[in-house]
Amino acid sequence: MEVAFCQTLSYNADTFEFEAVAHENGNATIIKFPVDEKKVSPGDVTVVVSGEDIVFHGLIGKIEDGFAFASDPRGSLLPAGVQ
Repeated sequence: MEVAFCQTLSYNADTFEFEAVAHENGNATIIKFPVDEKKVSPGDVTVVVSGEDIVFHGLIGKIEDGFAFASDPRGSLLPAGVQ
């Protein structure tokens, strides 16, 4: 039996630095952001909050060169132009 562990990474939308790799209706659906590759893995969850609202909730699909790529294709409210 294989056991997998994942973690949830939480960021404040006001200070979160990211690049919108893809967007829809002005909201980022795939984001790229810096991570410590020794502490973060594909399968970890990324949550970006603004006040009490969750504006992005996605799964990290891959990590390359110190950057994670996470997607929230249906529920993202994270503005694509904010970085």
